[in-house]
Amino acid sequence: MGRRFLVLAPHTDDGEFGCGGTIAKLLDEGWEAHYVAFSGCEQSVPAGWAPDTLLKEVVAATGTLGIPRDNLQVLGFRVRCFPQHRQEILESMVRLKSELRPDIVFLPSLNDTHQDHQQIALEGFRAFKTTCMLGYEMPWNTLQFQTTAFMVLEEKHIARKIEAMRCYKSQLQRPYADADFIRGLARTRGVQIGVPYAETFELYRWII
Repeated sequence: MGRRFLVLAPHTDDGEFGCGGTIAKLLDEGWEAHYVAFSGCEQSVPAGWAPDTLLKEVVAATGTLGIPRDNLQVLGFRVRCFPQHRQEILESMVRLKSELRPDIVFLPSLNDTHQDHQQIALEGFRAFKTTCMLGYEMPWNTLQFQTTAFMVLEEKHIARKIEAMRCYKSQLQRPYADADFIRGLARTRGVQIGVPYAETFELYRWII
């Protein structure tokens, strides 16, 4: 395997929740990380918060995980409108593949029911079909999820994931941002494979 991975996040915070522990572990092992959020979600910022709140929060969150600022990109697609911009999204991914040549791509599950997440999954599969691909878990959005790959994690990786999610102060009211939920899900996935903690993925491509 190579040493560079790319996280495709439909919105700010999706990548941290879906594979934040894995990001932390791979960075500890010397991998080079790149993170692309396709929307800054200005339309989803809670009342009373500045429009660029989530843009600032994603910088803080990915920095907490250890991703260099230069390796973070936030694109300008409007939240909940991704299907209308399918071709532009695909073209941006083709550009990313050419520029970064990642060894592993993390993207939403193909079974994710959110329209933006689903579009990133579909276009991601088209753009990176010759690359190792793993679909990350967002359990509140999926009708089903095939736990076909696991990343074994340590306490320190889960702690960094929780710390990163706490950077999204504007989103702390969301149930999935709760530290107990994050830790509980990691323990559940760990129990499945006999370890203290894990994150699970759907395996779409594994190229040996």
